[in-house]
Amino acid sequence: MLPWFENDRFPLYLAPMAGFTDSVFRRLCREEGADVLVTEFVLADAILFGRDRAWEAVAFTAEERPIGVQIFGSSPENMAAAARRIVDRVRPDFVDLNFGCPAPKVTQRMAGCALLRDLPLMGRIACGVRRALADTPLTAKIRIGWDEHSVVAVDAARVLEEAGIEALAVHGRTRVQGYRGGADWQAIEEVASAVKIPVVGNGSIDGSEASRRQLARTGIRGAMVGRAALGNPWVFSEIKQSLKAGERPPAPSVEERMRVLVRYAGLLQARPNTRRDPDNIRWMSPRLKAFVKDMPGASRFRHRIDSLRTMDALKSLALNFHDRNEPSRPYPLLHSG
Repeated sequence: MLPWFENDRFPLYLAPMAGFTDSVFRRLCREEGADVLVTEFVLADAILFGRDRAWEAVAFTAEERPIGVQIFGSSPENMAAAARRIVDRVRPDFVDLNFGCPAPKVTQRMAGCALLRDLPLMGRIACGVRRALADTPLTAKIRIGWDEHSVVAVDAARVLEEAGIEALAVHGRTRVQGYRGGADWQAIEEVASAVKIPVVGNGSIDGSEASRRQLARTGIRGAMVGRAALGNPWVFSEIKQSLKAGERPPAPSVEERMRVLVRYAGLLQARPNTRRDPDNIRWMSPRLKAFVKDMPGASRFRHRIDSLRTMDALKSLALNFHDRNEPSRPYPLLHSG
């Protein structure tokens, strides 16, 4: 068994999200209570071709363990070879197979959740990767089906369990749904009842009372948090407190949000990257905007952040945003760099 499930532990995973869950953000989430991390997904063929960006996507630090590398593709042979190469080079704690991504650029390759329409091929991929990995645990992630007329999550789970998958994350939406509407937790519960391996529930988990009730009543062994964590690494500690005490703790202050936003940007800027101007932080704006969601003045902040170029400008904007929302509180950390 994967050690984070032992002794009735209920691990919280950070879901892999392309363009957002880089190593820096993963470490922020670890500090706030995420138990298991997963890299942004990478195409198996890109690993086999030795593309630098593919290897950058699966890089991680020792502080991020336990961490898995997620791969996608449609060729059992290439998926197996890529998994073996990843294990030999970066030694993740597990490899995760992506059978859940709904993006057209993925499904058009007959990968991601397109494989929910071809369970035999999904099974061959899982079997091939399982044979290629001697001692490294293998997990997978699925959606419940392609559309409402083809909900195949239970059948897919059984295929994957038979293939040797050791844990399964289930996103409770179909591919056609994308991220619209609520997750179908009844479907997730049916999967958890149908297989013996640990099932991790995913979808509409945000620390609210509604999501707490879902986690408490469903026979899952862990939870995976996705979009609710963007700009909000504190969601993991909120969920843990909610499950333990039955109530959600206070949200982080504006001061704390701005402090972590500036720290996050600084850590991103410090990463070596020969493809970017080290003094221009404009590329970060999509990652930073989420830190002010649902807050007064967020729209103006998001508009302003698109025009920023330097860390000093970002600090000034963050200080101004803080002063508008919490004018009576000191804010020394923004001036300390």
